[in-house]
Amino acid sequence: MRGVITITLLVLSNVFMTLAWYGHLQWKESSWLKHAGIWTIILFSWGLAFFEYLMQVPANRIGFKDNGGPFSFFELKTIQEAISLIVFTLFLIFVVKSEKLAWNHFLGFGLILLAVYVIFKKW
Repeated sequence: MRGVITITLLVLSNVFMTLAWYGHLQWKESSWLKHAGIWTIILFSWGLAFFEYLMQVPANRIGFKDNGGPFSFFELKTIQEAISLIVFTLFLIFVVKSEKLAWNHFLGFGLILLAVYVIFKKW
């Protein structure tokens, strides 16, 4: 159960991270952000990142082996990176819509899945 909670929190955390890091590039059409300066955008993104950390830190604490969770440091980081790329790709497909997935993206994602396998495999 701790593994499921960890992964769920990491997914939610990465949604906020993606919005904080890349969402503002899409918000230029928003009436109140259209004329916002860089400091306004930074503070707004920082506010979103706060919610990222509210989920990221507990996810790592709950999921870490030394705290009773099922994952090592390497496994937590690998899960986080894989989730980050999945969330980012979904953001590009459903929000940005101007980026197209190409064969090299699929190859790269396949290599990332291979990396996840190699990290989690008990040799």
